[in-house]
Amino acid sequence: MPASQQPKIAVVLGVGPGLGMSVAHRFGREGYTVAVVSRSDTRHADYVASLAAAGVEAVSYVADVRDTKQLGSVLDTVAERYGRIDLVYYGPGALDLDESRPKSITETDSAGVQEAMSWMYPAVDVVGRVLPGMVERGGGAFVFAGGLSAVVPMPTLGALAVSSAALRNYALTLNAGLADTGVYAGNLVIGGLIERGDIHQLITSNPEQFGNVGDRTLDPDEIADGAWELVARRDRAEETFSVLG
Repeated sequence: MPASQQPKIAVVLGVGPGLGMSVAHRFGREGYTVAVVSRSDTRHADYVASLAAAGVEAVSYVADVRDTKQLGSVLDTVAERYGRIDLVYYGPGALDLDESRPKSITETDSAGVQEAMSWMYPAVDVVGRVLPGMVERGGGAFVFAGGLSAVVPMPTLGALAVSSAALRNYALTLNAGLADTGVYAGNLVIGGLIERGDIHQLITSNPEQFGNVGDRTLDPDEIADGAWELVARRDRAEETFSVLG
């Protein structure tokens, strides 16, 4: 099949039942074949079946983005299987549900920041792995997703706010650096609980611990639409979705 007729390939890193799957469906509707990637394959069969039911060709892979070798191997496998990667969505959750809440910024030490940054560094590795092929073809896109603490001081998030700001700065600087290459980089700033996501499920199922979130939630489909608009229009580097004021 001529390259111009080949389906575009999207890799969704950090896929979950909320935003990750919404992004997979959104780009799938635009004709992309989607590779969903997360740390566990427990839900992959359901993810692929959901996409297939919507007419989207999809495959799944297991990789922890913090495992450089494993992540690189998955990206290489996708590129070898399809001959290209046209889009990477980088949205792994930087908060492990099994771990304690982050320490406040006033209690954060350098070790805590280094740990939080372990979720940011892989974004650079991903770009380093995929970007050369995109530049060679003269097209492609990256979309990064981070928290509102990147732009609004949120002391309770501590080191996570530092890594979120670093990821945002990287995405915006990459956007500027890719000017005139045909490759795009965009950033999503997200403030609020994302419906259908694991953290949303955890918090809403424990109101006695977390309180009632009320209507302070975000629709992942709307955010996924925003991701698509960034890539399709390329007229701005960032879109913000927030219910936190």
